[in-house]
Amino acid sequence: MTNVFSRRSLLGAGGAVVGGAALGSLGMSQASGATPQASTTGLWQSERVRYDAKYRLVYTADAEGNRIPDFSYAGYKYGDSPIPHVRTVKTVKPIEGDNTAHLQAAIDEVAGRTPDHAGFRGALLLAPGNYSVAGTLRVNQSGVVLRGSGDGADPERHTIIQATGNTPVSRDVIVLGGGTSTSWRGQVPGTRTDITSDWVQVGSRSFEVADASALKKGDNIILIHPCTEAWLTAVDHGGTATDAGWTVDSQPITYNRYIHSIRGNTVTVDVPLFEHLRRDLAQSYLYVWDRAGLVTGVGVESLRIDIQFAGDPDVDEAHAWVGVKVRQVEDAWVRDSTFLHFAKAGVETTEATRVTVRNCRALDPASVVTGGLRYNFNCESFSQQVLFVDCHATKARHAFISNGASSASGIVFLRGTSEGALASSEGHRRWSQGLLWDNHRDVAPQVDLTLGIYNRGDYGTGHGWATSHSVGWNCDTGTAKLVVQKPPTAQNYAIGCRGVVTGDGPFSQPAGYIEGANRPGLFPPSLYQAQYLDRHR
Repeated sequence: MTNVFSRRSLLGAGGAVVGGAALGSLGMSQASGATPQASTTGLWQSERVRYDAKYRLVYTADAEGNRIPDFSYAGYKYGDSPIPHVRTVKTVKPIEGDNTAHLQAAIDEVAGRTPDHAGFRGALLLAPGNYSVAGTLRVNQSGVVLRGSGDGADPERHTIIQATGNTPVSRDVIVLGGGTSTSWRGQVPGTRTDITSDWVQVGSRSFEVADASALKKGDNIILIHPCTEAWLTAVDHGGTATDAGWTVDSQPITYNRYIHSIRGNTVTVDVPLFEHLRRDLAQSYLYVWDRAGLVTGVGVESLRIDIQFAGDPDVDEAHAWVGVKVRQVEDAWVRDSTFLHFAKAGVETTEATRVTVRNCRALDPASVVTGGLRYNFNCESFSQQVLFVDCHATKARHAFISNGASSASGIVFLRGTSEGALASSEGHRRWSQGLLWDNHRDVAPQVDLTLGIYNRGDYGTGHGWATSHSVGWNCDTGTAKLVVQKPPTAQNYAIGCRGVVTGDGPFSQPAGYIEGANRPGLFPPSLYQAQYLDRHR
């Protein structure tokens, strides 16, 4: 098995290995045949997901059928393959003046190469130096990597892209992926079919369809649960407080999946669903997607983007807004990079599946401190199976956030750190599903609520229920609040978290599932890593 986490990477606070067969070293006797117990070690397990006597994770549903989903499919190639080191095929150095055309020509040259057996055309290496860039760099062909020489501040040793000017207004410095928005609408003719299962439970991968004859294993499908009046009634029209409620067709729940297998009219997909599909509330359906414009196997690595601005960093936003926009991609990555002085985001995804953002820093935004800005690591619409690992944010309004509404799901923020938060990391609006903050940590926050898995009522434009079936696991908000609330028809969870863990949010709603608040020793210490290892046993 080639994977991104070994069993020995799943460590407890004291350094004890807590994966699979190593449970025995924690006093969880395999010979006894009993459910593993951690009382002698000071560790404890959640009632909602825990190891059984065979050292497999088991999930307990509540009376409504809500259960914690499996988040382990997030990231480049489901996390099952390490991010590749793509061979350097061209190296460039900075030139005087604007480097936009210079760098774009080099990117395009690499993009014109014939892909190798793995589908990679090669990496463009930017030698150390300062690269003034007044436009947008586009890595828009599959199999191309833009690689710097390091993300430090020394141009003698590192690659520094100095984004200058504001043309076009509020631009992206690098776009990794395609150039158009399709919202995954393109249907292969004759492939649409209804899902006929009366109820597909959150976390499920299999369901019945009316007619599977036009489908085959390996098809890339789009699955849609329409936003009907019946569903809106069930979720209190979004719980938008004084704002107008959500309207029919405004929030369809959408999933991008592959068919894993077909037996008769039973279809099994590659990744679990992060919401219940209830036929009494909406007739869900699927179709084979034409994948128009999709870019695959692309990455940005080891560089520093320093967006130039003038004046007060809490006022000036007349400059580039996003460091790297990851758009219209599958199996992409951004790693080992630093982004400074953006107005909106260091890294932002949209129409993106199976993306890993690893060991990146989004620091010191420059903008007015207001809505729509300072979303340091941000998932917009149609972001799914996105994994952020070991990323650090400073001075964020929303450091680790899903802003993608009902088309965003399966997003994991693993070991993220937010320093000096000006608002909360959160599901931000309109029913994002399946978000996981795993070992998230806040340092010296400037506000008293720093992690929100909750209802946002009339914030924004009727944000309402911002997320469902989402989890805070072993997080630490210090003296600040982690607010978790229960949406109608769904659940949210805060398990083993430290700080002020409460259901008391800015809008009065039932508390979500809170377990083990401020109790040390949660086992396993990382839900994502435990689920990943369990899936590969």
